[in-house]
Amino acid sequence: MFIFDISNPLTLLLMLAATVLLIFLAQEIKKSYITALPLFAYLILLVVHVAQMMTLPEEYRYLISALSRCLAIDFVFILITFFSYLWVDDIEAKKLGKKSIDNSLDWFWKKV
Repeated sequence: MFIFDISNPLTLLLMLAATVLLIFLAQEIKKSYITALPLFAYLILLVVHVAQMMTLPEEYRYLISALSRCLAIDFVFILITFFSYLWVDDIEAKKLGKKSIDNSLDWFWKKV
């Protein structure tokens, strides 16, 4: 059975580098939709990993630990990209003079 094992250190490092570069790009050009792309990708990856874990046949039960690590990493990346989306959205809103999607984290952005 094929699983996209993101708990592999090299894969994890490449995904982290790509995510950080996309966040930096979005922050530089002040477009929040760029940070939404990896957020949706990680959400899809989370759904795939959950579906694989739920439909795992008996002969592949040894993959449960790898899938559990992948799920934990998925949640971490979703958290990172969600907060970066809110941050870049706030930057974009200030640039355009609009109200951002969510102003409940203003106290946090002022400290960053």
